[in-house]
Amino acid sequence: MEFQHLGALALFAFVSTMTPGPNNIMLMSSGAKVGFVRTIPHMLGVSLGFALMVVLVGAGLMGVLAAMPQSQTLLKCLSLAYLCYLALKIANSDHSKQETEFQPMTFMAAAGFQWVNPKGWSMALTAVTLYSHGHWQEVGIIAGVFLILNLPSVSLWAAAGTQLQRWLTTSRRVKGFNLTMAGSLLLSMLPMV
Repeated sequence: MEFQHLGALALFAFVSTMTPGPNNIMLMSSGAKVGFVRTIPHMLGVSLGFALMVVLVGAGLMGVLAAMPQSQTLLKCLSLAYLCYLALKIANSDHSKQETEFQPMTFMAAAGFQWVNPKGWSMALTAVTLYSHGHWQEVGIIAGVFLILNLPSVSLWAAAGTQLQRWLTTSRRVKGFNLTMAGSLLLSMLPMV
């Protein structure tokens, strides 16, 4: 991979991981509900799960999806349905259950979530298509760049949620926050529809 392409890849990875999407919105919500430390497994699952996804997309999933276009449609529908379910759960989250009953996403759940995240699929397919010429070394570099740049991004979103804990002191504020996060999650799906 040429140096100027590495810079372009890094810029793409930075912008795509920092912008709001399902992962970042759920990390912010988790940070607000249970704090930064309890959100770390979720953050690591997002970062490592997405890097693995890039490697597997580069290894041939892209070819399978291109050969079977109906699988893309099915995956998209399942992903959007799951995100609607998550938005509903966030919107109906109760303030009294906030810290006691809320369970942040585990490492494995967050890593697995990448496979039903429409933004994740879009990012992985775009990155492999644009920055790889079918060489394993390039796919590894792409996954590594995303891993390195995703860690500060997920940390920032979880920390932002943690800072909101000071403000989320009444049921009304929590309900407003939950509805805003649920609505943001739904809005993040619009480019995929």
